[in-house]
Amino acid sequence: METLVAGRPSHRRLPRPESYSKSIWCNCSAKLSNGWVAASLLDCHAWNSSPSPLIDLSVPLPRSHYVQVPHVRQLCDWDCGLACVLMVLKALGIDGHDLKSLGKLCRTTSIWTVDLAHLLRHFSVDVAFLTVTIGANPDFAVETFYKENMEEDVERVNKLFAKAAQVGIQIQWRSISGDELCMLILSGQYLAIALVDKRKLSHPWLDEICLGDCCGINSGYTGHYLVICGYDIDTDEFEIRDPASSSGSGRISLEALDEARKSFGTDEDILFISLHTFDQDPASKREA
Repeated sequence: METLVAGRPSHRRLPRPESYSKSIWCNCSAKLSNGWVAASLLDCHAWNSSPSPLIDLSVPLPRSHYVQVPHVRQLCDWDCGLACVLMVLKALGIDGHDLKSLGKLCRTTSIWTVDLAHLLRHFSVDVAFLTVTIGANPDFAVETFYKENMEEDVERVNKLFAKAAQVGIQIQWRSISGDELCMLILSGQYLAIALVDKRKLSHPWLDEICLGDCCGINSGYTGHYLVICGYDIDTDEFEIRDPASSSGSGRISLEALDEARKSFGTDEDILFISLHTFDQDPASKREA
């Protein structure tokens, strides 16, 4: 089958998602080929690192696909993740909420991706969480961005991972390639919330964003969340919603996004929010 992958013409078959050969059962902390599994989670869970594909890879994909997502700007230096969740909820037609109400549900200002996954499930939204680390990564304790809250975060974060399956969060312990990310967005079945290193973003509007102490910018990793709501093969760009920007929409190249989301500190965390169970106005989508 001929197809187009990651913005460039190709006569090869659609690449299969990266996967690993087995689930992991252990009784001690380990840094394995996929990444970390927290010690408290090793002896009581099997984390499947060879999951089924999130889409049917035999179905032809359009050259571009976009979902209209209302932009929400973050109010504080810590609530970019909440703003992304609020954007997704609005896109799904789940109204009546704001950043303040979402903050009360989270009960912390130290937001991790697993917090956002549980927050989405609170609203019965189907979500898949891909990460190279199960639990809190001990390597991050040396990063200024994490170290202030790391000690108190570890127990809470690991408990949320342990409860994930019970509340219906699908966790896949693996990396995702740029090609697969493109295909998932082009399928029209998902929106995504990605954790990135803010220092490595290359937006034309970056200069307008406050880069001082209010945004925590320093020489080390600076975590930030973005909504990914579209992809265009011909330009090789994703359409995104950045809660730190005053612009309603933006674009970023596959290469730039991959660099930002695979930076040390992100664990390559990404949430895929299913659009399957929600009826959308056909006018809200554009395909080519």
